[in-house]
Amino acid sequence: MRLPTSSLPGLTPQVGLARLAALNNAELGQARVPVQSILLRKKMDARVTSAFTRVFDALLPAHDGSAIVFRRREFISLLGAAAAGWPLAARAQHAVPVVGFLNSASPDAFAPYVGGFLQGLRDAGYIDGQNVNVEYRWAYGQYDRLPQLAAELLAQQVAVIVASGGEPSVMAAKAATSRTPIVFGIGGDPVKLGLVASLNRPGGNITGVSLLTSSLEAKRVGLLGELVPNAAVIAALINPNYAQAQAQEAEVQEAARRIGRRMVVVSASSERDFDPAFATFKQEKADALVVAADPFFNASRTLLVALAARHGLPAVYEFREFAAAGGLMSYGTSLVGAYRQYGVYAAQILKGARPADLPVLQPTTFELVINLKTARALPLTVPPSLLALADEVIE
Repeated sequence: MRLPTSSLPGLTPQVGLARLAALNNAELGQARVPVQSILLRKKMDARVTSAFTRVFDALLPAHDGSAIVFRRREFISLLGAAAAGWPLAARAQHAVPVVGFLNSASPDAFAPYVGGFLQGLRDAGYIDGQNVNVEYRWAYGQYDRLPQLAAELLAQQVAVIVASGGEPSVMAAKAATSRTPIVFGIGGDPVKLGLVASLNRPGGNITGVSLLTSSLEAKRVGLLGELVPNAAVIAALINPNYAQAQAQEAEVQEAARRIGRRMVVVSASSERDFDPAFATFKQEKADALVVAADPFFNASRTLLVALAARHGLPAVYEFREFAAAGGLMSYGTSLVGAYRQYGVYAAQILKGARPADLPVLQPTTFELVINLKTARALPLTVPPSLLALADEVIE
């Protein structure tokens, strides 16, 4: 390629591109190509090397004046040497850590929880888009997609994976890596699932929060029995694809037996299963409904609450967000608070903590929320004893 000396006074083969790299945008005329920023952004890969040969061929065309002739390979070598001397501070932009966020549900329904997660990062000094980047992957209730999504996050060289949305997410992340740190959020017992050695000393590359939601099904059945004392038949909606499905079914059956009610269990793993499920409840003459803990059901809470209202079924759910959406009653922990803890643990790992040394956390408080407006619409009278136990009553 030919570099016109009239455009670049003083340029000699000895100074070569070391001088060229030091030229400011004004010296390069109208094109104003920011050499440093382009090279930093593209990391000097092969495509950028090719692009630079074309750029400088266009910027510095041959003309009738005297010129210095460079071989293309020599030009690229000199350009690389010039880049080596650029300030390290300019390269620091590439040191921003990446947190992978893997979830079995959908972003719209889980927006409040993501807010809690980001708050946990902020509390520890990490702000998404500034000194940390969060890569999101959502399965939209299709649990079989999670292994592929986990692999995509690992390909991004994330510093830690936050596997939220229940057991399916963390099982996929665990199967994908034994090295990258994982922070989980599940409803069951991580020791029984083989995720950790113990709650206090998890070991390995995994720690997180056990919400105990899957172990509260019996409590929800009991609360529903108090709220609807004349219910002879209680139905339960369970996702068969959820890791705790068998344990949930056994728990609700035993809980119903203890209070002398018949339990009808119906499966649903997609929204198209909901209408047939409610038709079965009607056929079985169900008087009340337990919607079992499951991330997919939580993501579909608006539809499930609407169906329960349409069929006049008093129902109990796992999280407050169901009651806030019009559901009759919920009993469980604060999911927003749990997601905040995911962010806190992710931040601690970014600062050098090892998952093996971070104990698995469990909630110590649970919320009973009752929606009186929904109760009146059914119609249903809430016993004063139950109202006295409620942590929140939605008027």
